[in-house]
Amino acid sequence: MDSMAAGPQHVVIIGAGFGGLNAALALAKAPVNITLIDKHNYHLFQPLLYQVATAGLSPADIASPIRALLRDQQNATVLLAKVTGIDPVARQVLMDDGRVSYDKLIIATGARHSYFGRDDWERYAPGIKRIDDATTLRRRILLAFERAENEPDPVERQRLLNFIVIGGGPTGVEMAGAIAELARKALSRDFRRIDPRLANITLIEALPRVLATFHPHLSDAAREALTDLGVKVRLGKPVTVCDEDGVVVDGERLWARTIIWGAGVMASPAGKWLGAACDRAGRIMVEPDLSVPGMPDIFVIGDTAHALRNGKPLPGVAAVAKQQGQYVGLLIATRLAGRNLRGFRYRDYGSMATIGRRRAVAQIGRLRVSGYFAWLLWSFAHVYYLTGFRNRLVVGLNWGWNYLTFQSGTRLITGYTGALLDPLPPHEAAVPVPAKLTVPAA
Repeated sequence: MDSMAAGPQHVVIIGAGFGGLNAALALAKAPVNITLIDKHNYHLFQPLLYQVATAGLSPADIASPIRALLRDQQNATVLLAKVTGIDPVARQVLMDDGRVSYDKLIIATGARHSYFGRDDWERYAPGIKRIDDATTLRRRILLAFERAENEPDPVERQRLLNFIVIGGGPTGVEMAGAIAELARKALSRDFRRIDPRLANITLIEALPRVLATFHPHLSDAAREALTDLGVKVRLGKPVTVCDEDGVVVDGERLWARTIIWGAGVMASPAGKWLGAACDRAGRIMVEPDLSVPGMPDIFVIGDTAHALRNGKPLPGVAAVAKQQGQYVGLLIATRLAGRNLRGFRYRDYGSMATIGRRRAVAQIGRLRVSGYFAWLLWSFAHVYYLTGFRNRLVVGLNWGWNYLTFQSGTRLITGYTGALLDPLPPHEAAVPVPAKLTVPAA
C-alpha cells in the first residue's frame, strides 16, 4: 500500500502508547497529515496492568480504542497493522500487508521483556506488558487456587499456593503486594478445602534493595510494607534456574507453580530496522532533539530511545514517553513554521509505587512520603492520567468498592484449557504444554 496521505508533509507514527498518542495529539493543528500505526486497536494504560492481572480491574477499564481517541482529529488516520521494518532510503515503513511513505517518522514502539539471554524462562515466568499478558497471569494466579482446592497431596497443594515474583522494581513490588492482598482478603472466604491466607508470596531482587531508583528510606519503607503483608523479600542474589517447579536462588530451590517476571526489559527491534547505534538494552541513541544521528527526519521516543539527562539515560516510564511525544509533535509543527526548539528537557514530576491497600511510596523532588498519604497521591495521580472520563469514573468506583469491601470483582478465569501453564503462541512456544488437570473425586 502506498502512502495514504497527500500533502507537503506526511508524519507517520509507529505505536499508540503514551509517546505515540501524545505526538499525534500535539500535531492536531499542524499542517500535516498523520498516519498512526499500531498492531492493537487500543491505547493501554500500562501502569495499571498489574491490577488486571490480580483481578482488581477489567482490561476495558484501562484501555481505550485509538480511533475513538482521535475521531475528532481530522488530520489523523489510524492503521491496524504490524510493522516489520523501515526503509530509510526509500522513506517507507514496511508492514505485514504493505508499506507507507513518510516525510517525518516518529518511532514509539516501546519495550518487551528481557530475560538476560534466558528466553526459555518466559514459558515459566511470563512478564506483563500487554493486556494478553495480564489476562494470562490472572488465569494462572486464579487457577493455582482452584487447583489447590482440588489437590489431595498436601505437598503439591502448598506448591500451588506458592507464588514467586522476580524483580524488585515498581512492577514487581506492586504485583507481590497485590497477590498478597488477593489471597489474604478477597479470596479468604471463597474456598472450603484450602485457606488462601496460607499462600506464600516471595519477591526476589538481585540488587541489595527493592525500588533501587527510589531513595533508600523509601526502599526500606516498601520492604517493610511488603513484609507486613506477608511477602518474603529476598535480596542480593539473582535467580539462576527457572522452570516448572520454581526457581533456584543462591543454590536453594524455591518450589512454586506460579512465577511472574518483572526483572528486565528490552527495547523493540527498531534499532535493527534502522541499523542505528543502540545501547545494551536495544534502545536507539538519539540526538538532543530525539532524532536519530544522521537521520534528522526520524525521531525515537519512549522506551525505544536512549536519551540522556545529566549524563544518565532517562527512565522507561510513562511520564518520559508522554513528554517526549508532546515535544516531538511540537518540534515538527514549529519547524514547519520556520522556527526551531531547543533540545528535549524532561520535567521529573516524581515517582510512585503502591504496595497494596493504604500502602505506597512517593518521591516528588525533595518530598519523600510513604504510607497512607503516599497511597492517596498514587491513587489520584493514576486516576487523573487515565485516558477518558469513563475509565477514570469506573476505576475510581472500583477502587472505592474494593477499599470498602476488600473484594476484587473481576476474578474471571477466561480461556481455560485445564493447564496451569498456558500455551504460548506457536512462534513463542518452547516446550510442550503440560497435561490437562485431572480433578480428583470428591
